[in-house]
Amino acid sequence: MSFDHTAHLDISLPAAGDLSTKQYRFVSLDSSGNIAVATRGALAIGVLQDNPGAAGRPGRVRTVSGTMTKVVLGGSVTAGQAGVSDANGAAVNAASTDNAYMGFFQGSGSSGDIVAFLLQPRGLS
Repeated sequence: MSFDHTAHLDISLPAAGDLSTKQYRFVSLDSSGNIAVATRGALAIGVLQDNPGAAGRPGRVRTVSGTMTKVVLGGSVTAGQAGVSDANGAAVNAASTDNAYMGFFQGSGSSGDIVAFLLQPRGLS
């Protein structure tokens, strides 16, 4: 996987719980403003770049539209397709029934693979 893009902005937010196995997954904010793993079709705030091991520990989140990140796949995906979060924060192809998508896959792969992803969140209509 080619991954040369270096211009990005990451923010640091406290984790809602143990996210030590959730690196490169979509995250959203809980009601307390902590990052938690995003659910299917959620318009997440970004992709977790590290692995905070306990509640309250800072997690680094890539947030800016137009930047590249890596994502863990939750199923088979095709380069160029729009991507959303599955129930576990992993990236899957968007379906016409999803309300929003998070960006576009820059590579193809299958469940468990890590591929480049262009963050460009949008609502579907």
